[in-house]
Amino acid sequence: MMRFSLVVLGGFFQAAQRAVQYADSLASALGGRLVLLHVKRASLFDPYVFVGETMRREELDSEKDTGALLAQLVGRLRAPTTVELTTDLLPEVAFDLASRHQPALFVLGLPATERTSSELLSTAALDLLRSAQLPMLLVPVATAASALPQRVLIAADGDDFALKDCAAVSELFRALAPELTVVHVSPLDDDEACARALRAVQRSGLTAAVRTVDLRGYQHENPSGGVLEAIGEQAADLVVVLARPHSYLGELFHRSVTARVIAQSPVPVLVLPVSEPSAPRRKPLHLSADDGMLWPEV
Repeated sequence: MMRFSLVVLGGFFQAAQRAVQYADSLASALGGRLVLLHVKRASLFDPYVFVGETMRREELDSEKDTGALLAQLVGRLRAPTTVELTTDLLPEVAFDLASRHQPALFVLGLPATERTSSELLSTAALDLLRSAQLPMLLVPVATAASALPQRVLIAADGDDFALKDCAAVSELFRALAPELTVVHVSPLDDDEACARALRAVQRSGLTAAVRTVDLRGYQHENPSGGVLEAIGEQAADLVVVLARPHSYLGELFHRSVTARVIAQSPVPVLVLPVSEPSAPRRKPLHLSADDGMLWPEV
């Protein structure tokens, strides 16, 4: 079995603490390790680009107390853990972490509905990691810290897709041995669309290590509403969504639908960036003029 590495955005607010606890349970159960990442900001642009690295180092030096407290937290975790501190989670920082630690997932806590500074950081980090097409596990603050996923839903449309690296997630499913169900949502009762959704998931290799995968169709006018209904009806404890870059044809996983599932899901959400099978490489990033957010070019 491969050695799992999880990068978890850690801190002292409740949502970040719950994400660390959940990631620790997952990593320790799988014989993996954690990278506890602490950042003050998540941004698409470097605030020190015009003032130089000296001020960045001075800000990091001021975080010595934070580093000491995080070291105490590490002592209470079961999985082997290293700590990384940086002032800003930037695209290049995210890619550097991914290159050095080869994480199966980036793990973020999702705060409750009230707006706090912690929530703003989580939201910015979510946007950045999603834009950079890195896999994310989003943990609601109400999630039981020690509850490993046993009933997993994979929400899928009928279009083929390619994962940048499905080996880690496929191995994760093999190790956890959960009940896997592919869920397809459509406004009409369409069995063939359900079958296409299942075939697309199987062809991607995502479920290659799992012997049995169930299939369920949900008739719903609202894609996110159908996914949320499926979570409740299937008593799922993890839902997987496939984030297509700027995909208007794959309406089920247009980013606004994905965002609604993330915001309303009572269970952790695993967001996997996907591309068309014929174009699996990472696409360059650009600033989208329609919404001011960074998205891969299409």
